[in-house]
Amino acid sequence: MAVPKRKTSPMKRGFRRSADALAAPTYVEDKDSGELRRPHHVDLKTGMYKGRQVLKPKSKADQED
Repeated sequence: MAVPKRKTSPMKRGFRRSADALAAPTYVEDKDSGELRRPHHVDLKTGMYKGRQVLKPKSKADQED
């Protein structure tokens, strides 16, 4: 069985445990549509990203499928 040679310092232990505190994902209000979306992500309903049309907007027929 592997046994550590030295005691883990509180600083190193804190570095390891820093990922344990998971936060809820943040959302921002879209400037154009007013809906919530993730920051730095494409708005899937309008297809806009940074004021540019990146994707084709979803139509009613696409949403029913």
